Amino acid sequence: MGSRNGFIYAHPDDETFLSGCLIRRLADEGEEVVLLLATRGDAGRQGLERAKNRQELAELREQEMLVAAEILGISEVEHLGWPDGQLDEVDFQTLVGQIITFIQRHEVENVYTFAEDGGNGHRDHVAISKATTAAVHSGECPSVKRLYYGFSPLMRTQGHQPSILIDTETMWTVKAAALKAHQTQHVTIGRHFGNLIDFPVERRWEAFVLGWQDGVYWP
Repeated sequence: MGSRNGFIYAHPDDETFLSGCLIRRLADEGEEVVLLLATRGDAGRQGLERAKNRQELAELREQEMLVAAEILGISEVEHLGWPDGQLDEVDFQTLVGQIITFIQRHEVENVYTFAEDGGNGHRDHVAISKATTAAVHSGECPSVKRLYYGFSPLMRTQGHQPSILIDTETMWTVKAAALKAHQTQHVTIGRHFGNLIDFPVERRWEAFVLGWQDGVYWP
């Protein structure tokens, strides 16, 4: 078994949007991939086409996530179950502690999460990025060697460059299948990726910046 990789995001489908091809590549190379999601995605409005209420939507999204995980080669998915859309209202140290526990349990070496701005400013994305960063910097996660952030507009203006760059075109069928698994989110997915048949050239790259390595920031 190769390195142990932990992806820490806010909602089911974040993993595929940002890193579906990277995850599949790591799995194909014999590396372990585990996923921690802070919420179960129960606030997705269009998901209520298929669910009567938020609880039912959460259950549906967990089921969809298991299908996507199988496609991508994720060995384990954990949900913290915090309210979707309100992650920045959660007690910060409690959230950080849960992330530390996850990292310790899986002895994660490489951590991946959102950029400081959440990539798109989403409050849940920003909150999970801050909490994950705090967990890695806490000194309680000795297994962690590297912390990666999804490349964002803010990082571009700050002059950071991606250290991981994945061309998704050759793996598009895999990413499209994982996106399709998140059926309750078809409206948002269609807005970003189109019909999932034609390759979306404008969404070609998955990119991550190395933000921390062996105690050094932005090495």
